[in-house]
Amino acid sequence: MLNAHMNTRIAPHYDTIILGAGAAGLMCAGFASAKGGRVLVVDHAKRAGDKIRISGGGRCNFTNMFAGPENFISQNKHFAKSALARYTQWDFIELVAKYGIDYHEKTLGQLFCDGKAKQIIDMLLNEARAADISLSTTIDEITHDGTEFQTILSGQKVSATNIVVATGGKSIPKMGATGIGYQIATQFGLPLTDTRPGLVPLTFGPKELEWITPLAGTALDGRLEANGTSFEEALLFTHRGISGPAVLQVSNYWREGDEIRANLMPHASVFDALRTARSENGRRQMSTALATLFPKKLATTLAENLKLSGNLADQSDKALQDLADTLHALPLKPTGSEGYRTAEVTLGGVDTDALSSKTMESKQVKGLYFIGEVVDVTGWLGGYNFQWAWSSAAACGRAIADQA
Repeated sequence: MLNAHMNTRIAPHYDTIILGAGAAGLMCAGFASAKGGRVLVVDHAKRAGDKIRISGGGRCNFTNMFAGPENFISQNKHFAKSALARYTQWDFIELVAKYGIDYHEKTLGQLFCDGKAKQIIDMLLNEARAADISLSTTIDEITHDGTEFQTILSGQKVSATNIVVATGGKSIPKMGATGIGYQIATQFGLPLTDTRPGLVPLTFGPKELEWITPLAGTALDGRLEANGTSFEEALLFTHRGISGPAVLQVSNYWREGDEIRANLMPHASVFDALRTARSENGRRQMSTALATLFPKKLATTLAENLKLSGNLADQSDKALQDLADTLHALPLKPTGSEGYRTAEVTLGGVDTDALSSKTMESKQVKGLYFIGEVVDVTGWLGGYNFQWAWSSAAACGRAIADQA
């Protein structure tokens, strides 16, 4: 397998410089160089595709079979439609199959490599083999002289007709995330939408942590709802609050000060289960009865917090219905999130109103493109953000290649 020209000597001029050797940047390099255009990819990291490498527990959840515009959050809900339609999940799956990479569906359409995420990186590097890639390279300066872009990369002057910003967001700073893409957008006059951590665990204040912290490690399937949007997946209690797929998903829709509601038993009626248990063994204590429906630690905590006393026979239908209503919509009020340290993505970014949905090019600065996470398009958990990287990169790369 041939790879891109890694850390070759940087030439004084390129048709296109791509800032960022992550998912979007590498994908774009393959398309942009396909018709002979000279392409340079630069990144401050020592290796290309580091976020790909750690994603999906090292197996890379590279797309989702059900990916569609409705799975993405943006101030303009229509923006992603064009790119997603012109390079779909099936196009990427076909590419993966072409390279003989075995994969499987884990759950809810999420596709993972059977082997290691490095297979996806190697595939992308091979697709971008006509491009030059310079790692451990800093972006010192970018300007436009009215004709083309002038950059200084690790002290070296390099000019380019096009600049593609594929630098990602602020999430997981230990991987080197800096938010430089937003600085570049601002420098060239592109507006930003507010950014905040996305797909992130939620945290609670001292009062709530008194009962949440002892439950650390307890998990169950639940349905969480925030501001009218709900997700049904696993919920995990932690020392700092709550996590798990359902929480990460709903965190994208939660805002500080908002309450979320947890349905702790989404697939059955708590009332029916308790009423049946009452008829079969009315002498059973309430905490014991709840332990047949929920993890024991959680059942005990719920019985204490909701001040449930006596046995099942002591409970009227109304009392059981009131309890059921609470457990199907348990109010929780987070005080914050774990922040960018553990966030999987950054919500918000470069305002889509400033970009062409067909090419990802700035409407006001010719030759300046933004793709991937740096744009105000954020996907759900489960391979959707990778699909946005592939789709936005393809839209941009094809547009650039057509200039060649």
